[in-house]
Amino acid sequence: MLGAGPGSRALSESRNIMFTPTSAFSGFSVDDIAAAKVFYGDTLGLAVADDEMGSIRMALPGGGEVFVYAKDDHQPASFTVLNFVADNVEAAVDQLNGAGVLTKIYDDSGDEAGFETDAKGIARGHGMEIAWFKDPAGNVLAVLSG
Repeated sequence: MLGAGPGSRALSESRNIMFTPTSAFSGFSVDDIAAAKVFYGDTLGLAVADDEMGSIRMALPGGGEVFVYAKDDHQPASFTVLNFVADNVEAAVDQLNGAGVLTKIYDDSGDEAGFETDAKGIARGHGMEIAWFKDPAGNVLAVLSG
């Protein structure tokens, strides 16, 4: 990964790579910016700011930022677009459920990797606990143990 971690500049210089970003952020689409702003800001409690392009920027715990933009033909991602690390996944799931967020989005049959979930939607084992949920646009998010 370019520009990430200690020694990355030395690595890029030793390979004569001219790409030297000053920062980075991720982004994903939604079908309704207003609904996304309410969900991420009010429901999840993230700092959300309007962007000059009619999009929003979310400040993430730990210092990252995500750019969220509207797309007329938005299709929810078929993978997890954003992971939230929590000290206590079960408590986080209880808080999400209390805010009306459904965390039981997969059935109990498991997937190819064998991730079966319990009644709250928490997969246990595999070295961590993880629960998936969706934003109003259908994008998959997760809360997991650190």
